[in-house]
Amino acid sequence: MKKTVMTFGLVALTAACTNGGSDPIYTSFHRESGAIIDTGDFGNSTMNNTLVMSGQRDYVVNLGKRFAEEVPSTVTFAFNSAELDAPARAALSKQAQWIKTFPEVKFTVYGHTDAVGSNAYNKRLGLRRAKTVVNYLVSQGINRNRLKAVTSFGETRPLISTQSEERRNRRTVTEVSGFVKNHPAVLNGKYAEVVFREYVESATYPTQLEGIKGEELSTEQ
Repeated sequence: MKKTVMTFGLVALTAACTNGGSDPIYTSFHRESGAIIDTGDFGNSTMNNTLVMSGQRDYVVNLGKRFAEEVPSTVTFAFNSAELDAPARAALSKQAQWIKTFPEVKFTVYGHTDAVGSNAYNKRLGLRRAKTVVNYLVSQGINRNRLKAVTSFGETRPLISTQSEERRNRRTVTEVSGFVKNHPAVLNGKYAEVVFREYVESATYPTQLEGIKGEELSTEQ
């Protein structure tokens, strides 16, 4: 019996050496369960929620980055106009869908212009553009109380430095500005609710697809 165990041990040791000690099947023997499939992301949601809840991470910056990455946060305007064209409405519709997904969050809309015209006029024009965007978002079902007072920078913050007409400077920018009650204490469970809600949706989505596929199959039959 002892001889059998010793032989088995030698075989295992030889296999490990043959694999150069790099084969995960063998090297994971001395590590915690699940290490073989852990790419380093396990626990990130919990860690992030802990940092946010304790004030070590700015939750506004965190969600603001997500908003800017996942939807177009900027729309542009024709010269001397506060009218929304088709691309602007399409971008704002995407903004509205994202905003609906995060009912805990407030937003601010900033208006901008190019450098043509007086500074006073451009400040008023930038405000008109910001109000137009807010009104459109409200028309898409967003509570106006979640859209903070609009602000106009007029011509003072151009993307492109020029005194000529420049469409990229004639814009509004929508940004995350805080949580509904505007105090970190309201975060008590809020960020966790967001993470959990998205987790549940990600888990149920394939089930919904399977249901659709099932309907298609039954139709084909």
